[in-house]
This record gives sequence, C-alpha cells and structure tokens, in this order.
Amino acid sequence: MAKKLEITLTGSVIGRPQKERVTLRTLGLKKREQTVVHDDNSAVRGAVQKVQHIVTVKEIDA
Repeated sequence: MAKKLEITLTGSVIGRPQKERVTLRTLGLKKREQTVVHDDNSAVRGAVQKVQHIVTVKEIDA
C-alpha cells in the first residue's frame, strides 16, 4: 500500500513570511488545526520541510 502523510497546521499564519503562507496554501492548509492528507513524495516532503515549525506530520498507510 502507498504511504500517505497527514499534515496538521498547529501554528498561526499571522506574521509569517509570504513564502510560508504560499507554501501552506499550496498544501491545502487554510485554518489552524486543519488536517490534510497527501501522498508521500519528495515535493510534499520539501514543502513540509519549509514550514516544519508550524505543522505536525504523521505517516499513515492508505
């Protein structure tokens, strides 16, 4: 089965640089405590790496 990543926005986007806001919006995160599920690939891992200080990531089997 393919691995997936469950990404939750734990911090606020208020006061964050524009690049971080765009990255979060690209991941589909708009509100605090919102969770999205993405396929585990290098593009998503790179986006998560940029905003790792305000998101939590959990690997799930899907």
